[in-house]
Amino acid sequence: MPFPPSLGVLLRLAHQHFSSAVDEALGEAGFGDIRPHHANVFTFVPPEGIQMSELTLKAGVRKQSMAQALEELEKLGYIERRPHPSDKRARLIFLTARGKKIRPLAMAAGQQVEEEWRRLLGEGDLEALRAALQRLLDALPDDGRRA
Repeated sequence: MPFPPSLGVLLRLAHQHFSSAVDEALGEAGFGDIRPHHANVFTFVPPEGIQMSELTLKAGVRKQSMAQALEELEKLGYIERRPHPSDKRARLIFLTARGKKIRPLAMAAGQQVEEEWRRLLGEGDLEALRAALQRLLDALPDDGRRA
C-alpha cells in the first residue's frame, strides 16, 4: 500500500499553481520583472510604511533574503526607503506608484485561481479547505509572522 502524499508536498504544489497564475498575470500586465520572492514585500507593506525588521518578521524570511528583495525592488522602482519620522537611525519602506499597481493585479489573479478551484472542488470543499487552514494557523503559536 503506497504512502499518502505528504501534506507539505500537496501544499507546495497547490501554492506553485497559485503563484504561477499570479506571475503570469503580472507578466501580461507588463510587470514581468516581479519574482515570487518579491511577494514577501508587496503583501506586507502598509500605506504608512514599515521598517525592514518588522517586514522580515511578518514575511517570515531571513534578514538577508528580505534585504536582497528590497534592493531588487528599489532598483526596479517598486519601493522607496524614507527616513523614519521619529527615529533618525531607521528607514521606512514604502511602495512607489508603480509598486502600488502590483497588489490589485495579484489579488485579481488570485481570485481567478480561487474561482477555478471552486469549479473543480465545489463551494463546500473549497471553503472547508480555507477554514481548516485558518484554524491550523490560528492554533499555531503566533511568532509575529501573521499579519
